[in-house]
Amino acid sequence: MRTLFKNIKELLQVRNEAVSFLSGDEMKELPTIKDAYLLVEDGLISDFGPMADCPEVQTDEVIDASGKIVLPTWCDSHTHLVYAGNREGEFVDKINGLTYQEIANKGGGILNSAKKLQETSEDDLYEQTKTRLDEIMALGTGAVEIKSGYGLTLEAELKMLSVIKRLRANHNLPIKATFLGAHAVPHEYKNNKGAYVNHIVNEMIPLVAEGNLADYIDVFCEEGYFTVEDTERILEVGKQYGLVPKIHVNQFTSIGGVQAGVKYNALSVDHLEEMRDEDIEALKGTQTMPVALPGCSFFLSIPYTPGRKMIDAGLPLALATDYNPGSSPSGNMNFVVSAACIKMKLTPEEAINAATINGAYALGLQDEVGSISKGKRANIIVTKNINSYGFIPYSFGANQVEAVYINGIKI
Repeated sequence: MRTLFKNIKELLQVRNEAVSFLSGDEMKELPTIKDAYLLVEDGLISDFGPMADCPEVQTDEVIDASGKIVLPTWCDSHTHLVYAGNREGEFVDKINGLTYQEIANKGGGILNSAKKLQETSEDDLYEQTKTRLDEIMALGTGAVEIKSGYGLTLEAELKMLSVIKRLRANHNLPIKATFLGAHAVPHEYKNNKGAYVNHIVNEMIPLVAEGNLADYIDVFCEEGYFTVEDTERILEVGKQYGLVPKIHVNQFTSIGGVQAGVKYNALSVDHLEEMRDEDIEALKGTQTMPVALPGCSFFLSIPYTPGRKMIDAGLPLALATDYNPGSSPSGNMNFVVSAACIKMKLTPEEAINAATINGAYALGLQDEVGSISKGKRANIIVTKNINSYGFIPYSFGANQVEAVYINGIKI
């Protein structure tokens, strides 16, 4: 199957040389080709360049992209897409002044979602999640990470990971699975968190690894949840079983989670709404990707990750949705890119880089997606007729995506 996109108004994120991720000033540069073509063969990008150099080849389909911009699909490296029901009742509690922590303390929050999920069948859970996945793909997401963590029992955590496995089998986009048994302390372990940590490391992790159900392991390292010591113990055992670390850190407090992530070579440290200078220093020169989740900040009315300060300090930055029922009930990466520009003071170039090539790195997929490069998957967005790529974050309430292609096939 060979498809030619021609007369592209502007082709974004063109990379002839392999790039793992972009840091600091590099994020200001977004290489593009105006009046371009893109050739796709058997689901992969095979050629691209200015229309003046467009080859005369036989194709199965020719798509005229006049007036439209083509860019790689968004890479969403942090979601909790598998969940049961929703928590709109807590939305009203927030409006009435309760904090995230206060809602959790009265039986809401993660424990509320866990109860619902435990009572939901795997088939029902799969159908609910499939609908969400189809929706975010239509909005331009072409690679995604999905976490467990709303089960909090061995049976329910394995059920969530089984749902992710089924999604991977039935969808063509790359999906990474993360085991997040350490998302919260279940009610039955409320007065004995150590016993729950023992359960995670002695029983959950071995079975997750045995079933090849996860790529990554994650911990909610936060006051009232899991300490740095808990986090390091869980990551250490996870690594022994071949699970690459990721961590929720610095959402409400800075307690040393960033440093733990660096110590254990975490692929990413995510949230980072509260960043001290020493946290920024700890990330310099490492291979750990900081990931900002502005949808969560918007929904909870908490500070935004200081992305401008971090990039100016020379760090890389990725953007993700944190799609979940309690603190970020949206998987719209277009809004995330807008919020990064409006609230975190990233330029459109920086935000697009953060949501594509750097997001791909935070997924461990930088060799497959995230840029227009020969040999990568043809996972691309074709916009509506717009003046420039700056219009994508500018028009924050509108959807500028006209079509999405996964492996060169329009969805």
